Amino acid sequence: MTTKKVLRPQIEEYAHLEPLPDPPKEPDMQQRLSTMAIDKVLGLHFARRDDVLICGDGYLRREAGNESEQLAPDCVVTFGVNPDGIVARNGYVISEVGKPPDFVLEVASRSTGRRDYTVKRDGYAAYGVQEYWRFDRSGGRFHDAPLAGDTLADGIYERLPIHREPDGLLWGYSAVLDLEICWDRGEPRFRDHYTKQFLPTPEEERDRREAAESERDAAESRADAAEAEVARLREQLRRLTDQ
Repeated sequence: MTTKKVLRPQIEEYAHLEPLPDPPKEPDMQQRLSTMAIDKVLGLHFARRDDVLICGDGYLRREAGNESEQLAPDCVVTFGVNPDGIVARNGYVISEVGKPPDFVLEVASRSTGRRDYTVKRDGYAAYGVQEYWRFDRSGGRFHDAPLAGDTLADGIYERLPIHREPDGLLWGYSAVLDLEICWDRGEPRFRDHYTKQFLPTPEEERDRREAAESERDAAESRADAAEAEVARLREQLRRLTDQ
């Protein structure tokens, strides 16, 4: 696998910088559950790369000291960066990183839903975020749609097509992630665009790994039993031959 060149800054460049403050957050358990699920699945999918940032809840700013910039995405994904440095900064400062995020996703909440598809949409376009996605667990009560995505073209967001399957699943293709983003009965899922297989959740991956380990242990036990039976038969044959 090739690794993209890491952009500035390196982690040591943050040693003398104060972390950005934590943005204020309205409590919304359902929103938090969805964002945690998204972070875990994408983190697992891109785990083999060390140049990918997947995080959320920190400020996104052009300049660190500009406190008028108050956008704080639920999920940021960007490639070719030093993720440890950005996490240490407790926020994404475009002038320091050297590029805007490649992907931003907002999960709807009662308090901020309308801002997600109005003010934040305009803001992320101005920052140069290539793709901006919105997920509404409620099915569209808080956003303008259950699932929506935009891609930047000449500084303006254009809507990405959203497809509906017979069972009600909604999905759109993210070229940035090279994955399908799905609304599945109110749950966020990600799907391989080519195989149509859903990316496993950490729990599903753990169950798969444990099942594989159990099968391997069972195969080893069967092999040990067969080896012991062969040894028994050989010993029995030797005794018969010696008589």
